[in-house]
Amino acid sequence: MSQITDPEVLAFIERTEAAYPAEANLATAEDNRRAYDIMCAEFRAPRPASVRVRDETCNGVPIRRYKTSGDVDRPFVLYAHGGGFVVGSLESHDDVCAEMADKTGCEVVAVDYRLAPDHLHPAQLDDVTAVWLGLVSQGRAGFVCGDSAGGNLVAGLCVRLRRLREPMPVGQILIYPGLGGDMTAASYLENSEAPLLRTEDCVYYATVITGGDAEVRENDPELCPLQASSLAGLPEAFVVTADVDPLRDDGAIFVRRLLAEGVAAEWRNEPQLPHGYLRARHMSSRARNSFDTICDWIKRKAN
Repeated sequence: MSQITDPEVLAFIERTEAAYPAEANLATAEDNRRAYDIMCAEFRAPRPASVRVRDETCNGVPIRRYKTSGDVDRPFVLYAHGGGFVVGSLESHDDVCAEMADKTGCEVVAVDYRLAPDHLHPAQLDDVTAVWLGLVSQGRAGFVCGDSAGGNLVAGLCVRLRRLREPMPVGQILIYPGLGGDMTAASYLENSEAPLLRTEDCVYYATVITGGDAEVRENDPELCPLQASSLAGLPEAFVVTADVDPLRDDGAIFVRRLLAEGVAAEWRNEPQLPHGYLRARHMSSRARNSFDTICDWIKRKAN
C-alpha cells in the first residue's frame, strides 16, 4: 500500500475513523447509516451564500436543486452521492453539491435514490434514470457526476442511455468510482487494507447491491460498466481516483478503454489521498485542489 505521510490527510483519516470506524462498513444497514450520518455531519460545511436550494421531486424521485444567479443558460449537473449504495442521502453530500454549484456556475441536481439492501439493483439506477430523463425533457443539456457508488451509477446511466437511445450527457465526471472491475487488479491487492475503504468492504457492498447474485455483477454492464463489451459512444469522461484506494484501477482501466474506443477521456490520480477524500477539502490542500480541478473541468466544458 502506498504510504500516506501528508499530515493534513492523516488528520482527516483520524477524524473520519473516530466517527465512522472501519467495522461500520460491515455493520447492519441501520447501524452503518447511523455512523455514516454522524461522520458526514462532522465534516459538513455551510452552503455558499450565492446558492439557493429547493427540494422537490422529479418523476417521483426526491431531488435537491442548487441554483446560482447565472446558471439558466448553462448545462445542469446531475449528482449521485456515494455510500456503497447502502448509505448516503441528500444531506450527506449537501455541502459538496452546494459548493460545486457555486464554483461551476451550473445548477446541481442531487438525486435521493433508493438504497440497498432495502432495494436491490436496478432500483438505484432506475431512480437516477428517471431524474435524468425528467431533466432533459425540459430541453436542457447536462453533465452527470458522482462519487464512489454514485460514480458507478452515472457511468451505468450512460451505458443504459446508449442502449435506450436516449439523450446523452455532455460529459461524465466520476470521482473514485467503483465500476465492477476485477478485484484481483493491482489496486485491490496493494490497497486491500487502505484507510476508509478496504477490499473486503468493496466485496461486501458488491454483494449487498445484488442480494448476493453474482451473475448480475458478471452479466449486467449497467451495474458493472467495465463488463460492457464496448464503451464506444459514451460521453466524454473525466475520471478522478484516489491513489490509496482499492478502486483506483477501475477508473484507470475505464479511461484506457474509452480512449481505445475513440471516446475523449482524462484520468487524474491523486497521490496520498484515500477513498472519500472530498470531505477533506476544507482541511487538506490535496483534497481541495482535487475538488477545485473537478469543478474547473465542469466549468470549462459548460462554457
